[in-house]
Amino acid sequence: MNTRQWLETLVAFDTTSRNSNLELITTVRDSLEKQGISSWLAHNKEQTKANLFATLPATAGPNAGSTEGGIVLSGHTDVVPVDGQKWDTDPFKLTEKDGSLFGRGTCDMKGFIATSLALVPEFLAMPRVKPIHLAFSYDEEIGCIGAPVMLEEIVKRGIKVDGCVVGEPTSMNVVVAHKGINAFTCRVHGKSAHSSLTPQGCNAIEYAARLICTIRDFADAYKVNGPYDTLYDVPFSTMTTNQIRGGIAVNTIPDLCEFTYEFRNLPGMSPDKIQAQVTQYVRDQLLPKMQAEYPDAKIDIGIIAASPALETAEQEAITELVRALTEDNEKRKVAYGTEAGLFQQIGIPTIVCGPGDIGNAHKPNEFVASAQLQRCEQFLRKLGKSLQPA
Repeated sequence: MNTRQWLETLVAFDTTSRNSNLELITTVRDSLEKQGISSWLAHNKEQTKANLFATLPATAGPNAGSTEGGIVLSGHTDVVPVDGQKWDTDPFKLTEKDGSLFGRGTCDMKGFIATSLALVPEFLAMPRVKPIHLAFSYDEEIGCIGAPVMLEEIVKRGIKVDGCVVGEPTSMNVVVAHKGINAFTCRVHGKSAHSSLTPQGCNAIEYAARLICTIRDFADAYKVNGPYDTLYDVPFSTMTTNQIRGGIAVNTIPDLCEFTYEFRNLPGMSPDKIQAQVTQYVRDQLLPKMQAEYPDAKIDIGIIAASPALETAEQEAITELVRALTEDNEKRKVAYGTEAGLFQQIGIPTIVCGPGDIGNAHKPNEFVASAQLQRCEQFLRKLGKSLQPA
């Protein structure tokens, strides 16, 4: 299948993160198997989702057949929901119009996966002295939950690679750094009472509000004091509270308030130190005040997701290679996160470069320009040829 046909096939699978991706993964695995490529899957605990890792061994020279080294092409198979969005076309049916391909995931990031799969026959026919690996994950959109399961297996199997390209939409420009993402849930437990008897209760919403405002204070301090990196569109670390729920009636003191918050840290900033500010405030100031009203009051904070920041040196071979292949020497850093930092964390130098405009991701009428897919094809062909004998 060509890139368009693969993209049509991939978009037809509703792999919204709440759903299984196994049908898509099985389709990819079976296609690779028919071409003589073996792969392995790394499932979630429920066995309802899976990552896929496949290797196209070296085909030439004394290392023919080797699976050692080479480049990983990485992408996530899940997509964000279409709930509440107004689409002009069926989001799970590829639609072509005015040189663009519309559908959920076309941009983020099934376009890159489709291009990689379409070029597999060409890769196999190339006289390469190093392998090409395919790494397709689940649940990136809800906190990069799936990739760590695959990466743990890569480490366990002793798989060594030279570098990785994560094909998130960058308009085929080179991205060498992005912020880390850390998301938490907080449950504030107080004591209910009739609102006319306020002193007999412990208002969970009000204490949650104090913590939320303190998180905002921390965020304001980063904005004012830095540290800064002006290569980012938002040049400082950010913290935000994005969901909240609590209370059962207007005349009842709430005994529970739940909210979620996240922070996006610049590379070089310790996520643990940022979170320590929150836990220290809870431990030293907020919780003692609550327990003075109600001894059994408590605040539980749990981690939802953590994906490390990426900072890839210009001197890394993968950076130099991709810059040469794309003829792009501009230094770009982005605020959104990817799985690239996870690959880097296990010692695999990684950059981000893929088709599509990130501004089109997650929106109704998501699309990728056909010209972007063509540029991606050209890039991947050059990458394959870079692995040929000298």
